[in-house]
Amino acid sequence: MVREAGFLQKGASPTMVPQVFPLRVAAIDVGSNAIRYQACEFSSPDRFAVLDSRRASVRLGHGVFLSGRLAGPVIDAAVEALAEFSAAMAQAGITHCRAATTSAVREASNGEDLVASVRERTGLDLEVISGAEEARLVHLAVANRVPLGSQPWWLADLGGGSVEVSLADSGGVLWSESHTLGSVRLLEELAQASDEPGRFRLLLEEYLAAMRLPSVERFGSPAGFVATGGNIETLARLAEPSAPADAVVTLPLARLRSLIEQLARLSFRQRVSELGLKEDRADVVLPAALVYERLCALAGCSSIVVPFVGLKDGIALDLVDELTAARAHRDRQERDTVSAAVALGRHYAFDEPHARQVADLALSLFDQLSDSHGLGAGERRILLAAALLHDIGQFVSFKKHHKHSLYLLLHTELAGFAPHDMELVANVARYHRRAEPDASHWAYVNLSSRDRERVDMLAAILRVADALDREHRQRVRRVDVRVNGRELTLSLGGEGDFLLERWVLAGRVAMLGRVLGRKVRIKG
Repeated sequence: MVREAGFLQKGASPTMVPQVFPLRVAAIDVGSNAIRYQACEFSSPDRFAVLDSRRASVRLGHGVFLSGRLAGPVIDAAVEALAEFSAAMAQAGITHCRAATTSAVREASNGEDLVASVRERTGLDLEVISGAEEARLVHLAVANRVPLGSQPWWLADLGGGSVEVSLADSGGVLWSESHTLGSVRLLEELAQASDEPGRFRLLLEEYLAAMRLPSVERFGSPAGFVATGGNIETLARLAEPSAPADAVVTLPLARLRSLIEQLARLSFRQRVSELGLKEDRADVVLPAALVYERLCALAGCSSIVVPFVGLKDGIALDLVDELTAARAHRDRQERDTVSAAVALGRHYAFDEPHARQVADLALSLFDQLSDSHGLGAGERRILLAAALLHDIGQFVSFKKHHKHSLYLLLHTELAGFAPHDMELVANVARYHRRAEPDASHWAYVNLSSRDRERVDMLAAILRVADALDREHRQRVRRVDVRVNGRELTLSLGGEGDFLLERWVLAGRVAMLGRVLGRKVRIKG
């Protein structure tokens, strides 16, 4: 959307005129420990020069991980920093920007207050992204810097509030998980227990001891371990102070452990005076080092690759991809959705052929009915995710599995989907069978009237698609839609006589007819 201030935000209209190179954009990472701004000029989709880079020492995570709220002075400081960055963009003539915020705002009960204040003061739409989306964007940045190849790598991005751990190759993220083990969070939680440096370290090591990584047998042996974030960059610079600024540094695990010993011996003030660390880095660098050491050891790796890229680089790359190749960008988003949803579905032992068949039929119906429903690419991706995952509740129990699917999806992150999007995915999946949406259903009634309309339409389509594969045998290969006045005809094609499918479908089409205001006939 285009804000009045002129900044093109994520989710820009698909009818916008594609931009051409050279192209200037700005990316803002509103993290839990600091706010980072980067203005870039792209000469091609994957080559850019940094025009301006700034960091505001605003610790949004301060207090949030204990109290659950952003403090008023911290909100004010964040808004001031973003106003300064907005002015810098205007001065540089940059009109394309994406601003994203992570765990501190994601978890704060008053996070929307910050979002609203930023929009009012600067015109920027501050996007609250999930841990899975963080992992996807960081992967974009890493893949643009490190030749990942076809063998999977461990990726770990540590911020102030969380650490996103992924398995990924050059094609995308194969698996990801977000852990609430950020450096600021650990510092604040453990500092409540002890002010003694030695005791603090013991508590921290005990805290991390429960951390586990999943088996990666089905992905093959990982090629290595890549780490991103301001703390690992600081540690790499301490280990290799003479390395060129643009170099990718390899930090041996043994060297990291010696740095941990050195940091543990020094007080906060000594880290500032003797090592030259910034004050908002000196207190969190030890917790961060221990997290990275633990992850690297769990991954079975002997060194850490530090590419000196992060979330802001991934934001910029993703924005430019959207601006210059909108259709290709949407196709990539769809592939990413399928990859993430299928990985989640396998975790819950879903019937993959059935899920893919229902998704194909649902998207076909969505596309053929586009003139009738008027929905766009965002709703199409919501339908795709819901169709692939509608049956995951069977992992809990077949009985009432549609309600179990709702619960699981409400508590799940998928790359590319904001938390609000996941509410819609969950509701659409919930209504693939049994009762239609009703005001007595808490997850549905909590949605806005516009979102309830979207859920109604998408769920109506999903109910039809699921009915067409009632036996999970993929016999209905296609469904053709013909609209003639107030009548809509569904013609089935594939193998067999479709007696069961037609019988089930007859009980499922009522909702589609209602939301479209047409009588539905079944043919074939």
